[in-house]
Amino acid sequence: MSKPLALIVEDNEDLTVIFSKALEAAGYATEVMMEGDKAWNRLETTQPALVVLDLHLPNLSGLDILRRLRANTNGHFGNIVVLAISADARMAELAEEDADLVLVKPITFSQLRDLSSRFRARVPE
Repeated sequence: MSKPLALIVEDNEDLTVIFSKALEAAGYATEVMMEGDKAWNRLETTQPALVVLDLHLPNLSGLDILRRLRANTNGHFGNIVVLAISADARMAELAEEDADLVLVKPITFSQLRDLSSRFRARVPE
């Protein structure tokens, strides 16, 4: 049985390591994208169960990615869980309507592991 995919879209390399290990501990396979445009291209070709999405990204903002995902809920993107993350509380507020959960940095390993585990329980086997 394969693990559900979690796509980590974060431009801070140190955080991608922490996020990857936390999500793997929660039962996900992980993939990392560090630029918004490349992440969007990847999302068009795959359907992860979970996306951890930084809102400040180079080339295409995480907020734009989130809005694109939610604008297309009838198709390919309908079941993707999005955890939006930002160090900017004001930016995080802008994502509250569209994200499944919004987290303000700093985010700990155990916090992300435990929260993503709750969403993992909803993924069909």
